[in-house]
Amino acid sequence: MMKKVLGIGNALVDILVNVEDSMIAECGLQKGGMSMIDADRKRELHEQLQNVPQICATGGSTSNTIHALARLGMPAGYIGKVGNDEMGGFFRREMERFGVKPHLILSDIDTGIATTYISVDGERTFATYLGAAAEMTAEELDPSVLSQYDLIHVEGYLIFNHDLILRVCQAAKAQGLRISMDMASYNLIEEHYDFVEMLLREYVDIIFANEEEAKAFTHEEGEKALDILSQYCEVAIVKVGKEGSFIKMNGEVTKVEPVKAMACLDTTGAGDIYAAGFLYGYLNGMSAAKTGRLASWLSARMVENVGAKLPDEVWAQVHEQL
Repeated sequence: MMKKVLGIGNALVDILVNVEDSMIAECGLQKGGMSMIDADRKRELHEQLQNVPQICATGGSTSNTIHALARLGMPAGYIGKVGNDEMGGFFRREMERFGVKPHLILSDIDTGIATTYISVDGERTFATYLGAAAEMTAEELDPSVLSQYDLIHVEGYLIFNHDLILRVCQAAKAQGLRISMDMASYNLIEEHYDFVEMLLREYVDIIFANEEEAKAFTHEEGEKALDILSQYCEVAIVKVGKEGSFIKMNGEVTKVEPVKAMACLDTTGAGDIYAAGFLYGYLNGMSAAKTGRLASWLSARMVENVGAKLPDEVWAQVHEQL
């Protein structure tokens, strides 16, 4: 029977708009920057964009990973918190449309939205409203949901919510689930170092980190960082950008060569889909080399497209490869 994967993270709706730089200035945003905004500011910006063509998709790091796992054909579910509003309904419908079982908590607060302004030169400017996603609490988690799955993938951006992450990990271990986690952000690792160290030591089985995140935790780079992470977790993955990635599993190190992309249009979601490819291969018993190759190949396809979701025609190619 195929393994089932559950994800928990910040449930956001991604809105992508192609704009002139003058529009970014009119919105009071700094080109190339990332602004955290409140509900009033979010509504104000969206009023300014109401006549601009938009692409909407489910977002959030773990949501992207779970979406990709479902498209790979793996049974998947997702825990997150959304508003009882139009965007919350969109998030649920999109999850269901692609085969993900949503375990969503509803809030009176607006659904989180991450708006991406894409300039003519390809540069991206972000305005992020976390909304309901940031309000998820440990008390709202239903541990019985976990019993339906074999592995839970935890979003590193939730690290600031110690009570929630700890409750998730404790419930997962009590019910025999394996736990994977993406470190998500080097500054969060630095700010919550002791808590992250405890999670890796006591709970996490599979850890994903990029170069900056691995260095923030281990104070080392490359294979040295990988070796330290593997002392905490059964499986450790360190992604080193254009140099590919390293996997340490069953005591053996595998160097995964990068898959060349035809063009690099947008790196958004590349790490998320790498995690999906790895978890798919790992849970289906593939070797570290084949698992890493699949993860790297998916990442290359992701950067060739705009946004954090691959188009249908690329998924058709994926299934031909599989």
